[in-house]
Amino acid sequence: MPHSHQHWLYVWIPLVGAVVWFATLLALLVTWLAQGRPKYVSQEGSITYISDVGADILKPLFIVGCVITGVSFFLALSIERWLRHSGRLVPNMRTRERVFSVLAILASFVGGAGLILLSIFDTKRHPSIHRLFLLIFILGVGLSAIFTVIEYRWISHDFYEIRKLKIAYRVKGTIATLLILLAVAFAVALYQAKNVGAVLEWVIAFGYTFYLLTFFYDLRMAKGVRKGEMDRDRLLAMQGGEGMREARREVNETGRTYPVGEGQPGGVNGFNGHANGVHAAGNDRAANRRWW
Repeated sequence: MPHSHQHWLYVWIPLVGAVVWFATLLALLVTWLAQGRPKYVSQEGSITYISDVGADILKPLFIVGCVITGVSFFLALSIERWLRHSGRLVPNMRTRERVFSVLAILASFVGGAGLILLSIFDTKRHPSIHRLFLLIFILGVGLSAIFTVIEYRWISHDFYEIRKLKIAYRVKGTIATLLILLAVAFAVALYQAKNVGAVLEWVIAFGYTFYLLTFFYDLRMAKGVRKGEMDRDRLLAMQGGEGMREARREVNETGRTYPVGEGQPGGVNGFNGHANGVHAAGNDRAANRRWW
């Protein structure tokens, strides 16, 4: 049986990215307030934009924060894909789920690259290029969030008894939806109401921290799971009665426990034989309550 803290190193990547991003934003905001809310060279309204502060004396900090955040965002999705492929997270049961996972990774790369480049080409010296990379960052992160939520939604259809997976899908979908709606409002306010746009930018940026934290929750589900334990073919094989009996024997041998008063469930780690819409032999959904 694997150690309870096995595979924990990669779990900290999205957490580090979220903390660094939040700390960077906080440093920029506190600096502006501590200076007496000055109006920077590139600033148009009375409320500063993140990029206005980031283009001034804190530009080195802004670049470092954006680089760490962008890279950690891309790595978080790449590691999640690897963990599903290696059987340490609930696998993609269909090709379409893998396609959306890859699309989410590609979009995260584009979004991360946009974030890094907008910090280098600041709004004071390169205003047009800066706004282009800002748009690329917003579109990249937005598309990545949409692709990820769709992937999680389809996976949850096959593994709906896994409570943690449903929580991950719902929380991620809620945060992503709110951020996308705010981003649309920001795009409008950017040209119509400068101060409103500045406030929305700060809110969206801090909200992005919570989206990054959802990946810490996702990757943490692989803790203590052996390579291949959640393999797609292995789970599909457990749909038959013999597979279910073998799963019960393995659960007993590895020391995994069952819910009190429920007997032995028909699967491992919450899989209940409903993948691809097929019921496992003798599996009673009403009796198979959630045990995650």
